[in-house]
Amino acid sequence: MSTQITITLPDEVYQRAERFARLANREVASILADTIQLSIPPVRADILDLEPISDLADEQVLALTDLQMEPDQDARLSELLDRQQSGFLIEDERLELQSLMQIYQEGLLRKATALSEAVKRGLIEPLSE
Repeated sequence: MSTQITITLPDEVYQRAERFARLANREVASILADTIQLSIPPVRADILDLEPISDLADEQVLALTDLQMEPDQDARLSELLDRQQSGFLIEDERLELQSLMQIYQEGLLRKATALSEAVKRGLIEPLSE
């Protein structure tokens, strides 16, 4: 299934996509669709159940600025990354690693969004000026 949308791109971005499409002998729309698909990481469906950070109370936002992976997940992630680095990762572990990396990346994005919201609300000072 596909959804058709209309977007406005800066001229320079469209021209780059157009040149690339010509080089690849493909349609610009196809190049842009592939680029978007590859650049947006997958997000677990249960993430949609989370309340937007902008709707949270100050205390909840501040709590999210300290968000970390569960210790057992963090330890397993480190172990799997070490196994991957040494070349001893089996297929089941590769899938587990992908899942843990997704959890890590989603948490990191949520934490960064909470930090931004906390600064915007004046709850904390900007990390750097």
